[in-house]
Amino acid sequence: MARIEATQGQREEFYAEISPYNLAPMWEKMHELITREPRPRAVPHLWRYEEVRPRLLKAADMISQQDAERRTLMLENPALRGEARITDALYSGLQLIMPGEVAAPHRHTPSAMRMVFESENAYSSVAGEKCDMRPGDLILNQSWLWHGHAHEGHGPHISMTCLDTPMLRMFGAVFGEPPVGNFCDGMPEGDGLARYGTTMLPMGYQAQTQVSPLARYPYDRTREALAGLLRGPLDPCHGAKLEYINPVDGGPVLPTMAAFMQILPKGFRALPFQTTASFVYAAIEGRGRTVIGEKIFEWGPRDIFVVPSWYPHYHEADEEAVLYSFSDRGVQMKLGLLRERRGQEIN
Repeated sequence: MARIEATQGQREEFYAEISPYNLAPMWEKMHELITREPRPRAVPHLWRYEEVRPRLLKAADMISQQDAERRTLMLENPALRGEARITDALYSGLQLIMPGEVAAPHRHTPSAMRMVFESENAYSSVAGEKCDMRPGDLILNQSWLWHGHAHEGHGPHISMTCLDTPMLRMFGAVFGEPPVGNFCDGMPEGDGLARYGTTMLPMGYQAQTQVSPLARYPYDRTREALAGLLRGPLDPCHGAKLEYINPVDGGPVLPTMAAFMQILPKGFRALPFQTTASFVYAAIEGRGRTVIGEKIFEWGPRDIFVVPSWYPHYHEADEEAVLYSFSDRGVQMKLGLLRERRGQEIN
């Protein structure tokens, strides 16, 4: 017997009937749930450091380090205001520590890393190991390790914080413990770099996690490596781009986030690049521009910009430039989700 198709009115009556039972028709949302191409909610945006910095310094007059716990201005994506995220899956902000202040140690499940913008005699303590924080250094605050910061020098300490909080919030796994009064005892200063900061590992070392055992990646070493790569062939999409790695397994520095540093020679114009991974960039040196979709963003030192998932983009360098970036690329690779296109592959 032929089935009689329900009218739209009958369907709506049925939907109203099932709604009190917390049920809904998937077929009405199928076109939104699974699309032919990625559709991130985040949009491209650039934060100019010269505009953000004075507002950040003003925050020191508005709230004490003790009251704030972490005096940070969040970088909120314009399409995701109020959600504490810079991309669909990542968080970022600018943290300020003034001379003589201490950000007492705390710990939490989200993994964090920071790129140092301004600093003189400030340091971070990660699981008790003291780590200098110098401009251009990458500092890791691994999940559930006690970490705090102190400033014993002059001028403001400003660093760009990068966390996987939105990702963990999706799992309902964001929690932490409040600050404690003192830094805990740990390995002596520089121990991590001595043990793991070369192409060698201590004999008998067995990794317990996928987290890098290094807490600090010094910029002087990174910059030297990038300069050496300028003598060889350049990637047409990225110039010379290096990933910070876990020295134990060669993977990303953190299970959920990857970090990169790249150098673009003066006059370099990249080919377009498209990826399902989202990237947040900070210009460490030099000036140039990045074209993201139909938007052009001019950047200089310490400017920050975001390239959401699947936006075609390319960089141009007016002078030799160094760009830091962090991304969810590593976790996408582990989950088999990563898709990338280069140059003419992009429609």
